[in-house]
Amino acid sequence: MNFKKILIVAAHPDDDILGCGGTIAKYSSQQDIHFRIIFIAEGSTCRYSYDKIESIEALKEIKKRNTCAKSSLAVLNISDYKFYNLPCGRLDKTPLIDLGKIVENEIKAYQPDTIFTHSHRDVNNDHKLVFQAVLQATRPGAQNLVKRVYSFEILSSSEWGFIKNFKPNFFVSLDLEHVTAKTNALNEYTTEIKDFPFPRSSEGILTLAKRRGMQSASHYAEAFQLIREII
Repeated sequence: MNFKKILIVAAHPDDDILGCGGTIAKYSSQQDIHFRIIFIAEGSTCRYSYDKIESIEALKEIKKRNTCAKSSLAVLNISDYKFYNLPCGRLDKTPLIDLGKIVENEIKAYQPDTIFTHSHRDVNNDHKLVFQAVLQATRPGAQNLVKRVYSFEILSSSEWGFIKNFKPNFFVSLDLEHVTAKTNALNEYTTEIKDFPFPRSSEGILTLAKRRGMQSASHYAEAFQLIREII
């Protein structure tokens, strides 16, 4: 992989692991590759009515989700991350220009050459809005050093866009140890994992890794869609 500074823009804590946890596991130990993960929304208060999203109970859920994220990223040896904690499931209440400015500011501060983010074909609307914000923030220009933008797939969202499916064209081959590390990292989110056949399960992760592996002549893989590349 020729990437040096990778920015992962995730809508919610656990999307980073679901989308590219295997890739992180494969490359995070290499000294010449650095990852930064930012989380736009907090991932929990969509379960609450709008007037309860700042309640004591909701704030406890947000804190717990952040703690799970930190533990999850520690499994993959990632220490560079940031939580913006905007209301989950309600990113449409935030002007798109403001979401784009968050990403723009991260790009200015971190200067990544590569960004991984959500697919515009996901069922989850927060995912779609984060994708659009990344597109807005990565418009090619003299001040923008981002050379590549990729979309990743999220189990329980990407595969449920039945009419317009996620269509990968870039694959990262994985070993079983990388898939296992991805699973172990996701298991830190104790409230988000369910039993198979629910997609966000240990067997679901392994099944998808095998499927993407078969598509790319590998035993296991993660799949992405290249949105654009400047060479």
